[in-house]
Amino acid sequence: MKYILVTGGVISGIGKGIIASSVGTILKSCGLHVTAIKIDPYINIDAGTFSPYEHGEVFVLDDGGEVDLDLGNYERFLDICLTKDNNLTTGKIYQSVINKERRGDYLGKTVQVVPHITDAIQEWVMKQARISVDDDGVEPQVCVIELGGTVGDIESMPFIEAFRQFQFKVKRENFCNIHVSLVPQVWHSGEHVALNFLSSEPNTTGEQKTKPTQNSVRELRGLGLSPDLIMCRCSSPLETSVKEKISMFCHVEPTQVICVHDVSSVYRVPLLLEDQGVMSYLCQRLSLPIEVRPRKMLTKWKEMADRSARLLEHVSIALVGKYTKLSDSYTSVIKALEHSALAVNHKLEVKYIDSADLEAATLQDEPVKYHEAWQRLCSAHGVLVPGGFGVRGTEGKMHAINWARKQNKPFLGVCLGMQLAVCEFARNVLGWEDQFHLSSFSDANSTEFNPESTHPVVIDMPEHNPGEMGGTMRLGKRRTIFKSGTSVLRKLYGGVEYVDERHRHRFEVNPELKHHFEKKGLRFVGQDVEGERMEVIELEDHCYFVGVQYHPEFTSRPIKPSPPYFGLLLAAAGKLQGYLNKGCRLSPRDTYSDRSGSSSPEEDMSELKFLSLY
Repeated sequence: MKYILVTGGVISGIGKGIIASSVGTILKSCGLHVTAIKIDPYINIDAGTFSPYEHGEVFVLDDGGEVDLDLGNYERFLDICLTKDNNLTTGKIYQSVINKERRGDYLGKTVQVVPHITDAIQEWVMKQARISVDDDGVEPQVCVIELGGTVGDIESMPFIEAFRQFQFKVKRENFCNIHVSLVPQVWHSGEHVALNFLSSEPNTTGEQKTKPTQNSVRELRGLGLSPDLIMCRCSSPLETSVKEKISMFCHVEPTQVICVHDVSSVYRVPLLLEDQGVMSYLCQRLSLPIEVRPRKMLTKWKEMADRSARLLEHVSIALVGKYTKLSDSYTSVIKALEHSALAVNHKLEVKYIDSADLEAATLQDEPVKYHEAWQRLCSAHGVLVPGGFGVRGTEGKMHAINWARKQNKPFLGVCLGMQLAVCEFARNVLGWEDQFHLSSFSDANSTEFNPESTHPVVIDMPEHNPGEMGGTMRLGKRRTIFKSGTSVLRKLYGGVEYVDERHRHRFEVNPELKHHFEKKGLRFVGQDVEGERMEVIELEDHCYFVGVQYHPEFTSRPIKPSPPYFGLLLAAAGKLQGYLNKGCRLSPRDTYSDRSGSSSPEEDMSELKFLSLY
């Protein structure tokens, strides 16, 4: 087993996850089996109880694990299926050690950070690294480990010490360290001095500063780890003199200083690393059994990146949500939209709309914000209402759903978005309103927001435990059975009888009310295996009005977009009906040419059915 540890310095959020994913992509493109582990130094057991504003979205795995969003990057880049144990936290480690101490496993010894915590970290990594993450069940050959946070953080110290010991346990030829650091750029303009950290429009005339990287590497080496590769995040390519300076003061060869400057698309990062000889270095440093050269296998990534850069036609999607101030709150949703937009040959524009801005209260208090929000909604080609929790903004989401339904605009509701679509339909089509008009919350509603609703169309699930917050939802991969052969979504999935998708919810549509909705044209075309839970809705006589209880964004891949999102983008681009009429085939203009020689476009069409890529 080969281990690659990715650490970070200077600032957090510097891009370690993308770099770790890109390194794994290059390794996998060479025929190696690769797995990944994300270490988060916080004391929480998992990410399930976090607000999206803390660490971004909560990513859900097949086994129901609620984990850091970086595991989503690993799965998307490497096309693998990870487990909850691939996300290691301080809370998990201390919990396991304390449980052993309570059982008497330490035979009365004093339990300490060294050696008990550090040993537990190493044992966890070595055990998890050998768990297969590919469909073929083959044991991985390389494990990429990302250590969250920044070197020097007090929370990270036990993990740094664990890997200081670990490098000697597994031997130097099986372990290497990639350190990601920031090279800020300073430029002078008259009397003003400005810093450019990571800008979409880099200033190429500024002075690139190496001192933060020097200090970061010095601190890492002082803790017992010496980086083999130093990856420098910067707004523009590193100057030769800067690279030589980092090489000299950080005790590495110039070829071991890798420039990771701003690029137009994350799909270019694996290409950027390969161009600078990262694979050649790793192959020599770790004696990797390479089957093929990565350049040929990365052709698909290059085509994807090139297409992303040259797209001319635009398609806009209004994302009506609660956490729109931080795009990381909807990382997987945005990625799923991007994958689908790329497949239909359109450049994606996401219009973020805080759902509370669409409500009447905002019109009274901040009319400008209200009208701007409605203008963004009305100018979009399609509407997406993603998942979420809490009552704030739910009325605004229903206003957006109502508008999309009446205006025949493509609409996709995910999890809470589907539940609110049912509530909106009950209120405005079935006429289930409070006869006394005391409050809109007394109308058809979810018991999550009003347990005393006169028409509870969304109710608590039987297994929901209201006394505990962590891991008490319906989580992980569950099967959905299609009940209708004419379902648009079923056709987008390739005409299959069932799909397995990931869930994360505590509430469900009240199955006893199903017949009321179907009489008026809102069909429940997908249900769970027992036929008790409503999983997919579709509205008759509408261009595309779909709701899913599961989260299809978690299984979307760059070369295999999620069908519900793909349908939304097709409808928003005006291509859905033509796509369905052609037997779910894209036109030649929208397909990739296959230059890798691995398969023909016809073979790829046969395999994917709903998408022709590569």
